[in-house]
Amino acid sequence: MKWNRLDNQESLDRIIEESQQQAVVIFKHSTSCSISSMALNRLERSWNDNEMSEVKAYYLDLISYRDISNAVAEKFGIMHQSPQILLIKNGTCVYDDSHMGINYQSLKSGVAV
Repeated sequence: MKWNRLDNQESLDRIIEESQQQAVVIFKHSTSCSISSMALNRLERSWNDNEMSEVKAYYLDLISYRDISNAVAEKFGIMHQSPQILLIKNGTCVYDDSHMGINYQSLKSGVAV
């Protein structure tokens, strides 16, 4: 799984543009939380590059970039959680989940819609 870093406002603006052409995933990760680490590990182990070849994945270290995390919540109208995954299509969050609800199969289903 190849992660792109979400670490500045320009990247967030770019995600909205990219989501017009392809699905975009944002994973908000707390580097100090064991549940977040477990959710990230489960996602990475399940991720299939062939199935998700049209999806661009972004990783947000919300401890280091809390302002960007807040901007994500505001921009997409999704209450902040940690860990959290968002699926963005056409500039809109079409799926989100958090904690142990983060599930590859559900994410994949959201991409297919």
